Amino acid sequence: MLSLQQRLSLQQKLSPQQIQYQKLLQLNTIALEQRIKTELELNPILEETLMDDYELEQEQMEDNPDTGDEAVVEEDLKNSDDEFDVEDFMNDSDIDSELSYEKLNKSNDEEKTFPVAPQKRSLRENLIEQLHMLELDADEVFLGENIINSLNKDGYFKDDLERIVNDLRLFEDIEISKEKAEKVLEEIQKLDPVGIGTRDLRECLLVQIRHGSYDPYYSYIADKILSEHFGDFKNKRYDNIQKALDLSKETLKSAIDLILKLNPKPGEGNIDSEEMNQISPDFIVEKQDDNFIVTLNDRSVPSVTISKAYLEMLDTNKRKRKISERERETHKFLREKFESAKGFIASLYQRRQTLMKIMRSILERQFEFFEDGPKFLHPMIYKDIADEIGMDISTISRVVNGKYVQSPQGIHELKYFFSEGLSTDSGEDISNKHIKELIKEICESEPKKNPHSDDKIASMLKGKGIHIARRTVAKYREQLKIPVARLRKEL
Repeated sequence: MLSLQQRLSLQQKLSPQQIQYQKLLQLNTIALEQRIKTELELNPILEETLMDDYELEQEQMEDNPDTGDEAVVEEDLKNSDDEFDVEDFMNDSDIDSELSYEKLNKSNDEEKTFPVAPQKRSLRENLIEQLHMLELDADEVFLGENIINSLNKDGYFKDDLERIVNDLRLFEDIEISKEKAEKVLEEIQKLDPVGIGTRDLRECLLVQIRHGSYDPYYSYIADKILSEHFGDFKNKRYDNIQKALDLSKETLKSAIDLILKLNPKPGEGNIDSEEMNQISPDFIVEKQDDNFIVTLNDRSVPSVTISKAYLEMLDTNKRKRKISERERETHKFLREKFESAKGFIASLYQRRQTLMKIMRSILERQFEFFEDGPKFLHPMIYKDIADEIGMDISTISRVVNGKYVQSPQGIHELKYFFSEGLSTDSGEDISNKHIKELIKEICESEPKKNPHSDDKIASMLKGKGIHIARRTVAKYREQLKIPVARLRKEL
């Protein structure tokens, strides 16, 4: 008997600059500002560009607005470790345009003000603060922050813990075993509110029972019910539980009442919404004549360039025939910092180009929304944008996550523009967000003494050519936080 075993191993190798670029893509404007300030402190080769230099460099950039597709830039990143010649940079008249990250949309016009939400602490921030108070090492804290940032609106952890561990290994060079990762997750679940970060309702209730200050006896019974008879509990088959555990009706009732007092949604329905963080739009979309103009809202972001003084030091050391050991070490240090600075600036510039390319594509596909409002939002998925501009879906995902655009229609997260859709009787594709807007309008205009049931709303939408089930109407209505018809009734 012959056996053939074949093991295929595919391991993605990313250069340090590619990893840096991927990280920068995930940052919003506020986080990017802090990241650049940190880099300016760490790398003496970098320096902040003065305001007087902006006009010239802006003109240089505007003369060459198109930097080519992502594939070309990525190829440049792959070759970033090639040998360099200081003279090439010392004598390059375009050094400021090529080795500087400037705000292309800076102008001398008066400062524009953009609305921001008040600075309040979110539940997610409070959890991270609690995390830092635990006795964990730096790698475990970093993992914990990733877990907390992955929690859904109800405070549940629905992500793949193993995937997060693998990402840390790939992008951060952090090795954490699955066992240690599970322990970090368990510690998070015991933070306030208890039960946060659990993976399902059963685990959520169990964590609250086991780490709450309830009656020991009834806690024990409740634990047994949730651990061994959760299916019966969920389906209210209390007779089965009473028989299996040999309980009196009074004891069973007390244990069930205890479980029903627990919080099934530790995140309170939206882990970020009750106390919103400061929101500063990353993009500005303004209408000029009949066109919309996209700008990157990076006025507050420091502009960086290569220090010519340090370049001259490099060039001087290179021209010397004999240099001391100390000079040799200095030259090596400066060279390393030069390569780091060059890579950082290239990543910043590529980030800007990627962001603008994606935002312009969103604007083009959702032009009617920016013109007329939410009812004209079209169905769109990440793949639509990725295919149109020739980028990976993962790149699109990184850009839209946590970034906002200000337009005549208000401030929206970029994720808002991506939604599934369905076809109407006329063959037109409409977004589920459009349907939600229609449901909202129907409920707002309904007779208050006799509000519409979900069946009635579904029937009214059908009259508009939109075929949608009653249960789907109910789901969208709940997402809009609109009560059922009997609770909307007014005397």
